[in-house]
Amino acid sequence: MYELYNELQQKTRDLETSIRILRQNGTAYAQAERDYKILLRQECLKLREDGMAIGMIDKTCYGIPAVAEARYARDVAEAVYKANQEAINSIKLQLRLIESQIQREWGNPSNG
Repeated sequence: MYELYNELQQKTRDLETSIRILRQNGTAYAQAERDYKILLRQECLKLREDGMAIGMIDKTCYGIPAVAEARYARDVAEAVYKANQEAINSIKLQLRLIESQIQREWGNPSNG
């Protein structure tokens, strides 16, 4: 029983840590999104000023190395953020399973 209680405490600490990391990852994701959109806009405006046809600007901008790199950084930040969310969901499920096991063992007086 004490092992389950210790495991419950550890999972609770893991959850708290993951939530703090999620905030950091969420901030990094938002910053990467902002940086990407600003750079994309700047490059689109440059192409427009150079007289490029509007229909070609998007296709061309995505191939500019700096824009592609910013988009990649944004996508990686998003993947890390979403993986962190999934890790939190997994820890929550593990916590519920441990709590259920504790309830079963506490509810059965023959276990002790």
